[in-house]
This record gives sequence, C-alpha cells and structure tokens, in this order.
Amino acid sequence: MLNSAEKISYEKIEKDAIQIWKECLSIIKENIPFISYSTWFLPIKPAEFNGTTLKVYVPSNYFIEWIEEHYNTLLNKTVNQVIGETGKLVYLILDEKENFKDDITHVVSQLETKENKQSEPVEKEFESGLISKYTFDNFIKGEGNQLARAAAYAIGENPGQTSFNPLFIYGGVGLGKTHLIHAIGNKILEKYPDKRVIYISSDAFTVEFVEAIQSNTVNEFSNFYKNMDALIIDDIQFLVGKEKTQDLFFHIFNTLHQSGKQIILSSDRSPKELKGLSDRLVSRFLWGLQTDIQPPDLETRIAILKNKSESYGINLSREILEYIAHNITSNIRELEGCLVKLLANASLTNREIDFDLVKRTVKEVSTTKQVNISIELITKTVCEHFDIEENKLREKNRRKEIVLARQIAMYLSKQLTKSSLKTIGLHFGGRDHSTVIHAQTSIEEMILSDLKLKETIESIKNKIEMTVG
Repeated sequence: MLNSAEKISYEKIEKDAIQIWKECLSIIKENIPFISYSTWFLPIKPAEFNGTTLKVYVPSNYFIEWIEEHYNTLLNKTVNQVIGETGKLVYLILDEKENFKDDITHVVSQLETKENKQSEPVEKEFESGLISKYTFDNFIKGEGNQLARAAAYAIGENPGQTSFNPLFIYGGVGLGKTHLIHAIGNKILEKYPDKRVIYISSDAFTVEFVEAIQSNTVNEFSNFYKNMDALIIDDIQFLVGKEKTQDLFFHIFNTLHQSGKQIILSSDRSPKELKGLSDRLVSRFLWGLQTDIQPPDLETRIAILKNKSESYGINLSREILEYIAHNITSNIRELEGCLVKLLANASLTNREIDFDLVKRTVKEVSTTKQVNISIELITKTVCEHFDIEENKLREKNRRKEIVLARQIAMYLSKQLTKSSLKTIGLHFGGRDHSTVIHAQTSIEEMILSDLKLKETIESIKNKIEMTVG
C-alpha cells in the first residue's frame, strides 16, 4: 500500500502546470504582436508539470506545426528561462484532454499492483487512429453529400447490420470524405464503446505490411485486422499496382465481411475506375453501397465557412463569407485553407480582418498553382539521382549518403506537397514529425553554405516538376 507522500495529486500537478504556463505566457506576450499572442498562444491550455517537463494541450496538429515553424526559438528560450536549462515542452492534442484525469486517477492503483502485474503479459494498447473532432455534428450537410452522409450515419448506428457493407465513398480531393469516415468510427465507438474500430490510410497499411514482411510477422499483422469490428481505410486507390498488399487485403476483407463486421472505404474514384486493382477486389467493393460526394454548392460553402470560422474564434460578416464562397469553389479543403491563410495573414501583419485583407488572401489562394506531386514521386526521383534503392530511405540506416538523401526527400516533400509532417514521416519508415522538421532545418542550413548541394536539390526539384508538368 502506498503512503500519502507517494500518491500523486492531480490538483497539485494541475496547479503547477497553470502557474508555469502563466509565467511563460507573460514572457511570450512581451515578444510578439498581440494578435499573434491571442491567436496562437491563448488557446493553449496547461496540462501537467513534473518538475522538468511541461505538457500543454493545443487545439490541433496544425497548431503544433505552425508554432514549431514560427515560434520554436522563442518557446525554447522561454521554457529555459521559466523552468531551467533542462526544461521541456510537450504538446498534446486538446481532444485527448479527457484522458488525462483518468490517467492520473489510475496511477496510484497501477503502482500498488505493480508487483502483481510484473508477472502478467502486457497487451499493447489498441489505438483506433480516429480523429475525435471529426463527427456528424460538425459535418455540414449539403446536396452534394446527402446520400453519403445518410448511409454513413446509418452505419454508425448499426455497424455491420445494414446493406451498406462495404460502404465505398468516392469523390475529388478535399470534399469531406475523410471527415465522414472518421465520423462513422467515432459514432460507432460512442454507441458501442467495446467495439474495436480502426482507421488507417492505404499508404500506412502498405507500410505496416512491408514492415511485417521484413520482421516475419505477416500472420500477426493479418490477424490484427481480421479481429476488428469495423475497418476504415482511407484513399484505397493507393493500393493500385501493389499486388501483394491487395492479395492480403482481399483475405482480410473476406474474413471481416463473412463475420458481419463493417468495412468502410474511401477513394478519389469509383471502384470501376480503379484500373490496376484486382477484379476480385473491385467485385467485392461493389457488394455494398457506392456513393459519391460532389463539390459543395454556394450555400453549403457559406455554411462550412461560418462553422469553421466560429470554431477558430473568428466572427466574419455575411459579406465576407459570401465573397470567399463565391471565389473558392473547388473543395472544402481550399475553403478551410483560405480561412487558415486569412488568420495567418492577420496574425503576421498584426491587423484586423477587413475586406481588403480578405480580397488579398483569396487572390493568393485562388492563384496558387496546384501541382499533382506525390511523396512517392519525390522519393523515386531523389533515389534515382543518388542511385539508391527506395526502401533504403525507409530503413533505420545511418549511412551518410542515405541520411542525406532521406533528408532531401523529406525537405522536398514539405516544399512541394500539402502533406502534413506526420504523413511525410510515415512515408519514410514511420518517423515522427520532429524528424521531418529536423530534416527540413538541416537542409536549409546546409544549402546556405554548400552551393553544390543547393544546385543538386534545385536540379531534383526541376526534374520532379517537369515530370508532372
């Protein structure tokens, strides 16, 4: 039994974290414009402080990427000043906040039974991969997504019990497919907390499969997915041309479907248009419901902008919302991107969001050249230039030439694609976002003093752009 001195007090941890973060904010506030301070730092909430590490909650991954790219130096100096030279700052997503108190509540009982548990096998914690902020409540309904949303909601209520199995949602980039399939998973877990639901992109699925082959654990990998109650795979079109992955997925699909488990897939094309996908897989995708999502109409675009701007804490006039909606018409992602850029422009220039700023931002977004460059193409081009096998960049290989090629590929992926740091890291052997940031920083520093390297990177970049152009 633990004595009172050994027990962890959540109230004390929370109080210490609040005080430490308050001191940090007072320093940050003096060093940046107020609009930047209120936009990027006031939403951050303190979580835990253990004497050297301060954990804070942020609203999204986007916040982490923005802060690390624009305020990393200021934060490091501030943390060192407030906590000390050994001080560290760790980011947690705000959606995970509810789990924190539960963790603290269980610490004492976990410690008290530690000796008994040492002899028991420890099961790896199951992670669904779902993003909890993607729900039906904040999915804006419109004419272009009515059927997809209705089917998705029915599945969330009764997974595996409808005729929509599999559910195959397809449509162009940025129309809300990913949001909708996450919403299904979150609805299932809300209603059936004990069900095993997993979301994964087809790229990540393939990477895991390759790693399973390398570690001789293919059976364990296959059995893991066969034991799901609901399997959600995003961007299934990326299985095209990957015959071994398709073959494994075919058997997983059959097992789940025969067991009455739910399968949910998304793609940029309908099943019949997925040339290079095996006929037997396409036939199974046609068993359930295939439904597309169309670009949002004007009223839906306005509703999306209003909802998103309010979630960012911005109150925009109807005139501004209509102006953006009339000029950004292709997809939801560009609408959201315009809002983010508008917020960034206002923050960086320390000015209010007025109509002139909106017009300038819309012009910048709408004239941006959209280039269909993939991380796969970048990796292939870099490896061809250095005469390196592509799989070498995904391995834990510390040879100098491999490390340099990997860092260049990561650097160009950040420059030439809209992929997140997490996605880029995943493509290079499941590395985390901090590795990608380090690669980007390293290359930027090297090209300042190494003219030959700068020319090499420019040559690779030009070849990539010529390939797609």
